[in-house]
Amino acid sequence: MAVAKELGVDYEVIVYIKTPPGEAELTKIVEALEDPVEDLVRKDSKFKKLELDPDDYVDNPKAVVDILVKHKQLLQRPVLIKGKKAIIGRPKVRIYDFLS
Repeated sequence: MAVAKELGVDYEVIVYIKTPPGEAELTKIVEALEDPVEDLVRKDSKFKKLELDPDDYVDNPKAVVDILVKHKQLLQRPVLIKGKKAIIGRPKVRIYDFLS
């Protein structure tokens, strides 16, 4: 958000825990994503606790959407959408390039 303000770009923040994206919205994000689709899934302690296999999500958009519908906390963030393109905003420098 700070980067968007700094660049003078209008933006909308969606708090994914309160308003999680559904299957249709996640599918659109996956289709627009310029990053590898598997990067949209956080491989954190929850991922490990669920005993998930990272290889199951490599080049597998449907599996990514399915797991994120079931476990919204695994959504990597921030996700930035601009027009028909989407990126994961990590590292932060990517946000500048994407919004500029």
